[in-house]
Parts: sequence; C-alpha cells; structure tokens
Amino acid sequence: MSVEVERKFVCTADTVKTLEEIGVFLGQRQFCDHYFDTPKFDLTLRDMWLRKRKGCWELKCPTIADKAGETSREQSKAAAMCSRYKEITNLPEIQLRVKEVIKDVCEDSETETSPSQEEESWIIRNNLVCFAEFTTVRRSFSLKEEGVQVDLDEADFGFHVGEIEVLLSEGGDVQSALEKIERTAGKLGLSGDKRVEGKMHAYLRRNHPEHFAKLLSEHIL
Repeated sequence: MSVEVERKFVCTADTVKTLEEIGVFLGQRQFCDHYFDTPKFDLTLRDMWLRKRKGCWELKCPTIADKAGETSREQSKAAAMCSRYKEITNLPEIQLRVKEVIKDVCEDSETETSPSQEEESWIIRNNLVCFAEFTTVRRSFSLKEEGVQVDLDEADFGFHVGEIEVLLSEGGDVQSALEKIERTAGKLGLSGDKRVEGKMHAYLRRNHPEHFAKLLSEHIL
C-alpha cells in the first residue's frame, strides 16, 4: 500500500514551457477510468474512490492524518494545497474495505466462478454502479527533485490539469514529500493559496450536479 501526496495546478502555457525546459519527458499514455459507487454514494461520501483502470482496481482512501486533522508541523501552505490518499491495489483488500462501508450486501455465493464472473458478481452483490467514465491523455515528466513526478492531463470532456506527485510507502515522511512538492511548485512558478479542482471534481460538477452537491455539503470536494 502506498500514500499519494499530490498538488494540482492550472496548466498555463508558461508553466508547460518551464516544465519542458527543466523536466525530463517520460512519455505519453492514454487510459480510461471507470469510477464506482452505490446509488446512495456510500463510498464517495466517505471520500473513498473506487476506480478501474486498464483492467486493474484501485481504492483511494483518506489518510489517518486527513481524518484526524493536521499536526502543527504540517500547518503550511504546502499542506493546504495538497491532497493525501492511501492507494490500495490488492483486490481482496479493496473488497474487504468496501464491505466494511456497505452494510446491506448479499452473502457470497459458493458457486464456482471464473475470475471475470467473480469480479462482475462482486460489483452486483455490493450494488455498485459506474457513475463516471472518462479518458485521459497524460504527459509525464520527472525533475531533479528526487521522487517527484509531474503529469499534464487532458480529459476527453475538455478539462486540463497538472499534478505534482510524490508516492510514499505507508508511514513514510509526509512532511518531506510536502516540501519536495513546494520546491517543485516554486520552480514551475506556481502561485495561489487554494487547491485547484481535479478531473473528478470538474466531471461531477458538469455531469452529475446532485452528486456534486452532496459531496460539497459533506466537505469532500
């Protein structure tokens, strides 16, 4: 399990030019994301994001620090601008965490199934439906700052956003990651003191205003 520390930023022409000058281009890829939740939004209203990308499942959950509040050491501009999520990619653990949240699930069937059938039956048992689907073209760069990656994303619904990301092992030094991200933001000439909306924020605001409003009211977005 890893922890993703990330700051989003607006992709201006000047920022992109600077990134191309100081960064090392890692390549471009395209992927389609499918996000799942119950019709009552049981997962996302707990800031849990269940995603399938390129046939692989991932569950993003808030870290303990995010739930309990920041420590005095982390009360900084960098912390305010960044998000932090645990990234779980082990499917049995994902299924267990989802079941802990969703109470009204059916008992597991003892009928033998193929892996693809089991995956489909798991979705059905937990009353999960796909509430968001979009394709992203991503250009990735690395910088001299160790462990920092910068991604430029273009979603197929007309939204662009940049992301500065550091991945940590669980229990890693979050403060160090925040400092790396802040230094990278300085090199890119980024300013502002408010978080920039991400792809999911923009997608829900445009396509599912009811879901978006519920998440706003719970201070998830």
